[in-house]
Amino acid sequence: MKRTEQVELTTLCLIRQGEEYLLQDRIKPDWKGFTLPGGHIEPGESVIDAVIREMKEETGLTIRQPRLCGVKQFPRDGSNYANGRYLVFLFTADEFSGEVRASAEGQMHWIHKNDLDQLNLVADFKELLEVMCCEHLTEFQYLVDGDDWQVRVR
Repeated sequence: MKRTEQVELTTLCLIRQGEEYLLQDRIKPDWKGFTLPGGHIEPGESVIDAVIREMKEETGLTIRQPRLCGVKQFPRDGSNYANGRYLVFLFTADEFSGEVRASAEGQMHWIHKNDLDQLNLVADFKELLEVMCCEHLTEFQYLVDGDDWQVRVR
C-alpha cells in the first residue's frame, strides 16, 4: 500500500473582533461568495508563517498568535482522494494590527455573526465555522462517492 500522496497545503483564518468576523467576498468562480481569507503554504514555509503572510496579503492585517483549531480536507482532482488532497490548516486570530483592505481575491467586510444568514456564503461555510468555533471539533472532511459530496465534521 502506498503511504505517500500528492498534497496541497493551504490555510484559512477566522479573524474575530468581538462578535464580528472578517470575511472575504470572494470573486473567483471556483469558490464564490463570502468566506474566510487564506491561501497556499509555500515550499519550506512554516504553517504559522504562511497564515500570517496570507492574512497580510489578503486583508492588510498583521495577525498575532494565530491558533490552530482544525483541518479541512478534500480531493485535489475534484472527484476522489486517489490523486491526493488539499489539506487546509484552520486558524483563528483575535489579535491583529493594521488597516483592512481588499485584495485580488475580493473585498473584505466585518460581519456580525448574527448577520451571516443574510449573506451569500460559500457552500460549506456553516460547517467550516462549526469546526473552527466548537472546541470539541477539529476535522472537516469531504467524503466523495461519485458526484455526491458529503461533509463530515468531527
